[in-house]
Amino acid sequence: MRTQATAKFIRVSSRKAGLVLEQIRGKPVGEALAILEYTPRAAARLIAKVLRSAVANAEHNHQVRNLDALRVVEAVADGGPSLKRVQPRAMGRAFFIRHRTSHLTVAVSDEVNGVRKPPPARRAARAEAPAAPAAQAAATRGKARGDRAKGKGKG
Repeated sequence: MRTQATAKFIRVSSRKAGLVLEQIRGKPVGEALAILEYTPRAAARLIAKVLRSAVANAEHNHQVRNLDALRVVEAVADGGPSLKRVQPRAMGRAFFIRHRTSHLTVAVSDEVNGVRKPPPARRAARAEAPAAPAAQAAATRGKARGDRAKGKGKG
């Protein structure tokens, strides 16, 4: 059963929290907690707290007894509102400071196929799509330069 916990308005930027969340996504809960314990970032302590809350939710709400089977299936840091402050600078100027906040969401599941992976056909389509327009543009550019060199184009 999929269970999640959310911590809102946490005083850490979503980019910094996202770096830590990448390390635990898809891992078993025990391993994720061990990684967070030895990660030297302030966001790791906050994320560990949310992960423990998600495990407690799974245990209490869905009566999950085998906590070793739980895996982190979703770990997201969404941006929250910024606290805006002004710091005075020289010659009457003002320097704006934004204290960013984030909403941390961690979901755990004991299902075997809890982690969603994109189908292989989608991945191949993404890899081929950007290459074709770039090759076509390069061919067009080369043709235009050749025309200019022969005196047929503008310039």
